[in-house]
Amino acid sequence: MSELDRTPKDQFVEQFRQRTKKLALDVIRFSQGLPKSEEVTVMKRQILRSATSVGANYRAACRARSSAELYSKISIVIEEADETLFWLELLEESGATSKSTTAPLVKETTEILSVLAKARKNTTR
Repeated sequence: MSELDRTPKDQFVEQFRQRTKKLALDVIRFSQGLPKSEEVTVMKRQILRSATSVGANYRAACRARSSAELYSKISIVIEEADETLFWLELLEESGATSKSTTAPLVKETTEILSVLAKARKNTTR
């Protein structure tokens, strides 16, 4: 199916799928530049899990078989995005990285969180 044959909703879903995947890749690249210490390693593992889970679970939500399943999967994505924000804040506040380094990731994660929170509101259980 070409881009022209897709509905605006289908186009949005595909663009958002790519956006959540890009967030995961951006966090992977970000984590590669973090300093080496035991504390940072723990936070790095956690942020890698939560950020990659955003993309993976959004992808699963796109394949939901019912409204209830969609609601549940979107809820998981929201939780994982919020957890990603937590780890970004912790990495910054612990001094492992700077606010200027985390700012683009915080902005993108916050936007994804906002869009999905609104989508969940509009989804029937």
